[in-house]
Amino acid sequence: MPDRRSFLTSLAGAGAAALLGPAAAAARTSPAYLHPQGMARALDAFQGESRSPAEAASDEDLWREVQQAFTVDRSMVNLNNGGVSPAPAAVQEAMARYLAFSNEAPVHTMWNVLEPQKEGVRQRLARSFGCDTEEMAITRNASEGLQICQFGIDLEAGDEVLTTDQDYPRMLTTFEQRVRREGIVLKKFPIPVPAEDPVEIVRLFEERITDRTRLILMCHMINITGQILPVRPVVEMARERGIPVIVDGAHAYAHFDFDLDDLGCDYYATSLHKWLFAPFGTGFLYVRHDKIPELWPLMASPETLDDDIRKFEEIGTHPCANYLAIGAALTFHQGIGPARKEARLVHLRNTWAQELLQEDRVHLHTSLEPGFAAGIANVAVEGIEPGELARFLWDRHRIIVTPISHPDCRGLRISPSVYTTAEELHRFVDGVRHAIRNGVA
Repeated sequence: MPDRRSFLTSLAGAGAAALLGPAAAAARTSPAYLHPQGMARALDAFQGESRSPAEAASDEDLWREVQQAFTVDRSMVNLNNGGVSPAPAAVQEAMARYLAFSNEAPVHTMWNVLEPQKEGVRQRLARSFGCDTEEMAITRNASEGLQICQFGIDLEAGDEVLTTDQDYPRMLTTFEQRVRREGIVLKKFPIPVPAEDPVEIVRLFEERITDRTRLILMCHMINITGQILPVRPVVEMARERGIPVIVDGAHAYAHFDFDLDDLGCDYYATSLHKWLFAPFGTGFLYVRHDKIPELWPLMASPETLDDDIRKFEEIGTHPCANYLAIGAALTFHQGIGPARKEARLVHLRNTWAQELLQEDRVHLHTSLEPGFAAGIANVAVEGIEPGELARFLWDRHRIIVTPISHPDCRGLRISPSVYTTAEELHRFVDGVRHAIRNGVA
């Protein structure tokens, strides 16, 4: 009987390549081939792990195998995984394998063989999120999924849309276009930074609702601070008034441990190339089944698909490789375990944040209290502009961070990932301390 490691290795490598055909098998012998053994070792590391997620989070030996599953350049420190994350080697290899097979005869291999296999990915994503398979659309990113909802819900001139001024700029721009084009009204309001009172957040939404409010857009996790908002209470409050809520989950899914039952929402969109570590250009859109017929797709679909979740995937010719390799990313994520992954990301955040908070000029725009944030945090250094500090960290220390210019939370967004080492975080802390003591000139 083969052991678990040899089974995973054969599944991710030779066995799957043989299923796909000779071109894929040939790709395995090329210099670009990425061996999947790192994924097997990483998942093996968690077998028999009986400690609580919080206890396991600080075990550097345990997480070393996970770090080795990635092919990242260790000559630099990438602390902007909130924008887009590298994928583990096994995910890259899966995508390369599917792409090689697609190119044998795309009209057959891609359309007839691989495209139907997307249904298996749909089933796995739905199971992971906690929804029905027929409520799960596979998209290219959170923006596409959100815009399907933002443009797909009918609004008239004078109808009001309610959101915060910390929502993602592209989603605000989407509604601003409807303001110019159709005469709707976009109402934005500020929220506390950090926000540690869920009741207050619900109140801030509720007190701005008028008899013209037709739609609410809210973040699950705010991209500039990592703030987690109380989605379910807002959804329930709005539903009592007949107001739908679109939830932007771009940074939440596969970042911290939750599922649909925790949210109760009707519309949810996320990117999978962030915290799931899936190929670039992958995401999903959840739409509750009875809401599908009334939601227009972003690109036209035939009337026969009016009540089919797949109408939101009518985008013309597209690669199958990206979508099918989501399966490898899901396996990696589930092998680690969502609760353990969340605990590790919180541990990484606390590692650098608690060190820097010892400095008099350092301030966090992110709560360290449980449940209000996870792996993303926003840090400010008094007297140093975020852009200048970001340039200094790159020029002098080869550390990638994200400067945030929002007036309520000017600072650096720091988003390490499971491949980030303790030594890399200490390099970041040392770099900021250097800037505090010596300036950034």
